[in-house]
This record gives sequence, C-alpha cells and structure tokens, in this order.
Amino acid sequence: MAEDTSVKFGVKAGWRAQSVWSEMLAEFVGCFVLLAFGAGCVAVAVVGLTESHRTMVIFQGAGGWMVIVWGWAFAVAMAVYVAGGVSGAHINPAVTLAFALKGNFPWRKVIPYWIAQVAGCFAGAAIVYYDYFRAINAWNLANHVVSRADPGGLTTFSIFATFPAAYYGSHLGLMLLDQIIATFFLVLFVFAIIDNMNVGPGSNLAPLMIGFAVAAIGLSFGVGTGYAINPARDFGPRLFCWLQGWGPNAFPGPHGYWWIPIVGPLIGAAIAVYFYDWCISRTLCVRAKLLKERQPRVEQKGLGFKLEKLQKALDEVKTQIDVADK
Repeated sequence: MAEDTSVKFGVKAGWRAQSVWSEMLAEFVGCFVLLAFGAGCVAVAVVGLTESHRTMVIFQGAGGWMVIVWGWAFAVAMAVYVAGGVSGAHINPAVTLAFALKGNFPWRKVIPYWIAQVAGCFAGAAIVYYDYFRAINAWNLANHVVSRADPGGLTTFSIFATFPAAYYGSHLGLMLLDQIIATFFLVLFVFAIIDNMNVGPGSNLAPLMIGFAVAAIGLSFGVGTGYAINPARDFGPRLFCWLQGWGPNAFPGPHGYWWIPIVGPLIGAAIAVYFYDWCISRTLCVRAKLLKERQPRVEQKGLGFKLEKLQKALDEVKTQIDVADK
C-alpha cells in the first residue's frame, strides 16, 4: 500500500492543491474585493456624499478626486493581500500577460486567469450597485437625467467603468496612448517592487506599495481616461452597466471607446516587460553573479533571501512527493 505522502509532508491534496481552479477562485475573490472597494469609493464621491446630504457638491475642488485616488489605492492593496498567497494576486489581465511574457507564468493559465478576473470585477460592480442604486436613482432624479442611457448618465456610469476626458474629442489614438503610458508605469512598478534583487519593500509591505503605485498613477495620469489600467476592471463592470440600462454609455461608449481600456493596458504591460528587463533586471542579475563569485560565502539577510530559502524547501518537498508517488 502506497504511503500517503501528502499527509506526511503537510501538503493538501485535491483540487485546491492540484488544479488551476483554486487560483482562479483566488483571482475572482481578489478582483471582487478590488471592485467592491474601488467602485465603492467612486460611488461615495459621485452619489453617496451628495444624496446622503453629507455634502452638496460632487468633486468640490480636488477633494472628490483624492477620495477616488486613495480609495482605489487601498482597494488594490487589500485585494493583493487577500489573494496573493494563492494566485500571486495578478488581479489584472495586463499583469498576467506581463508575467507570462517574462517567463514567470505558464501560458496555459493566462486565459483561465483572465476569465476569473473579469467575473470577479463583474461581481464586485454588482455589489456596489445594489448598495448604492437608490443613491444613483436619486442623483439622476435631482439632476433631471431621465435615462441612464442618456448622455447625462455618464456621471453615474463613471462609478463602475471609465470614459475619456472631453479634451480628447474623438482622438482614439490619444486615448489609447494614455492607457499604454499609465499601464506601462504600473507594470514597471510591480516588477520593481517584487524583484528580490532590487530595493524592494521590507516585511510584507509589497501589496501596500503596489497600492501606492496605483495612487501615483492616478495622481499623475488619472484624469485623461480614468486610469483603468486593467482590462478586467473596466470590461467586467462595463458589461454589468450595459445589463443595468446604461446602454450606449457602456457599449460602445463615447466615440466607441470601450476597447481602449482592454487593448491599451495589454500593450503597455508588454512594453514594460522588455523595458524593465533590458534597463534594470539584467544589470541586477550580472551584479548578483559577480558578487557571488567574489564573495561566495557572504551572509545573506532580508526578505528576499528568506523567500528563496522557503521556496527551495518547498521544491524539495514537492520532489520527495513526486518520487514517492512513482
């Protein structure tokens, strides 16, 4: 009778350990959290504060934008903390594509991750809608918006998904460029933050730093197209809004905008992969190799080294399990 190595080595068996479904579930939950708190903070700024009579004007000065920027930053950080231990918390198809292009993620998992991410964002938008739909209806009534599909419905649509600033006019190319630039910086920051050879954050602060990176992008590149920088974050809620009556505000969107937050982030992420590799990663690898040759017994400390030791131990356990199973 074969020995139950999964029990011996403390490794769980079943679909949670052996299939992509557990990772898809984590991505779904991470994106659910992302949209629940991301769209939730926009709902507060757009309809929650005004229709609760806690303030009379939306976006008075820059206050409303600060609520949105920092709300999304903390939403990203919390989502990464929730899902990171299972799936790595990509919570963004552009990030998934970037890791696959970099060679750190199997291509066979890309489409499953994308599906889970879109579904999670759809569900997150739904929970915000059902918590705030009375405020949305009250705002539309107070501002004489007869239908969510009317041009005036873009204001409440912006709670869930994005649309371009008026100064772009119909220049889709400029809108696309805005999304490429913003997502390029997002992926560049993510690679820098999680790179153990770079000056990464100590302790378990990487998710918070990624949230701060999103805040930096929102503060610097946010107003042009709403810094979706995430195809699932925009497409899932956009689909939900279309089903809830926002009609052409969702699809096709102003000037046929709906595809920009999908294609732009994917292009920006791909550029960031090769940019970081050429400009930063290769130098770090060469310097690390040189240091190892000159000081082969140097004492290594820090989070990166501890994670490497942990990964090595896990790999050894997996090898022993595989041998025992054979």
